[in-house]
Amino acid sequence: MNDIFIDVDYYQIYKHDQKIGGDVFLLSKNPGSHQIVATLSDGLGSGVKANVLASLTAHMAHKLSFGGMDLNNSAKIIMNTLPVCKERKISYSTFTIADIRFPSMKDIQVSLVEYDNPSALRFHDSEEIVWDRENIDLKRPGAFKQEIVKRSSFPMGYGDRLIMFSDGVTQSGMGSALPLGWRLSGVRAFAKDQIAKDPDIASHDLAKAIVQHAYNLDGLSSKDDITCAVVYVRKPRRTLVVTGPPFSKESDEILGEKIRSFQGKKIVSGGTTALIVSRLFHAPLKVDMTHWSKDVPPMSSMEGVDLVTEGMLTLSKVAKVLEQRTPRDQLPDDAVKRFVRLLLDSDQVSFIVGTKINEAHQDPNIPAEIGIRRTMVARIRKDLEDMYLKETSLEYI
Repeated sequence: MNDIFIDVDYYQIYKHDQKIGGDVFLLSKNPGSHQIVATLSDGLGSGVKANVLASLTAHMAHKLSFGGMDLNNSAKIIMNTLPVCKERKISYSTFTIADIRFPSMKDIQVSLVEYDNPSALRFHDSEEIVWDRENIDLKRPGAFKQEIVKRSSFPMGYGDRLIMFSDGVTQSGMGSALPLGWRLSGVRAFAKDQIAKDPDIASHDLAKAIVQHAYNLDGLSSKDDITCAVVYVRKPRRTLVVTGPPFSKESDEILGEKIRSFQGKKIVSGGTTALIVSRLFHAPLKVDMTHWSKDVPPMSSMEGVDLVTEGMLTLSKVAKVLEQRTPRDQLPDDAVKRFVRLLLDSDQVSFIVGTKINEAHQDPNIPAEIGIRRTMVARIRKDLEDMYLKETSLEYI
């Protein structure tokens, strides 16, 4: 796995009383071509209509970007496809497209196209980066104003950030807390302060901090959809998941050494596996009854390991949460939530799966959805890679 990671994430709050967002953030990765495309689109108005238009824009941007088309041409096609509002004489959707290509992690190049969203921000650590943009006039018949698409290209390296957001961020607080709204200068100063306070702040956490502050400026009643997305190049955060006992007892020591030498968070899933690790580490297992739920067995604690859980039932529920994209703040504070949080807070997840057959799991009365250990791990890996753009590895022992 690479020693540099491109961390891309976002946070969003819908307009007050809306059940669906008019802002759409779409993120896709093409591992074969070493390409990531991140698109933030803001549909005109709010609710279902805005969401449909923003979704159309974002999906078009991705289809065209992965098809190899130059972003200038992609922007023109999108603009010509989007209708113009008959009443307001403006486009039905705005967009910011970041096309990130990395033939190697030492050569990360970003092509950025911006149309009518607030200008994106760039930072190296907590210092703002100012860069040139090319203005492309794409005025269309029927449009009220001159339509300018801004195009730029730049490299990104370790410690660099790109921050994109909708106008729900810059206009927050308008007419109440701030007569002219938070504005770009306010967002810039806030982001700079957040990064200075926590130089390693993750993309999700920085995006959330910006959105939450905008929400506060709106008096906890958002006047528009509020969305922020962050691209951050940093060292990867790693997690090791160990589940299942080794095929032979002679391999126990090998497993122990792999766990000891791993640099990152460590999860042990399965009672038998936990007992083996406890014996190898000379560290007693202690059941933690302070965080539990009726749906999953309680966690345990062990020195040298960040999380110890039951095996198959917990793994199956983790896979379900990942597949359904259940928000973490909606989960009970139990083993599944802790497991999911460690996985999603990581960039690279390594799995070591023991191949000894556990007779307890051959009982036909066990629910079919629990499956077998390998199936659960395969599901979790697929979810992490396809839905959350994590890097994973798998080793059997």
